[in-house]
Amino acid sequence: AHDFRVPFTNNLAENDIRMVKLQQKISGSRRTNQGASSYLRVRSYISTARKNGLDAIEALTQLALSDPWLPDPTPS
Repeated sequence: AHDFRVPFTNNLAENDIRMVKLQQKISGSRRTNQGASSYLRVRSYISTARKNGLDAIEALTQLALSDPWLPDPTPS
């Protein structure tokens, strides 16, 4: 509890799901399966970009400019 560089939790998958469930609780539900699929696709892209050290806005900007950021296929 002395090294603040260590994240509070190491369960990144749980954190990703928590935001989706919170948004679902606020909005009530998804209107269509396609809408839910689109929302989750964008959330997944942003989450992966953040986990790789890229700013979410920068990743979405590159995507909108038809130059999408893609994670390195070889793990470090």
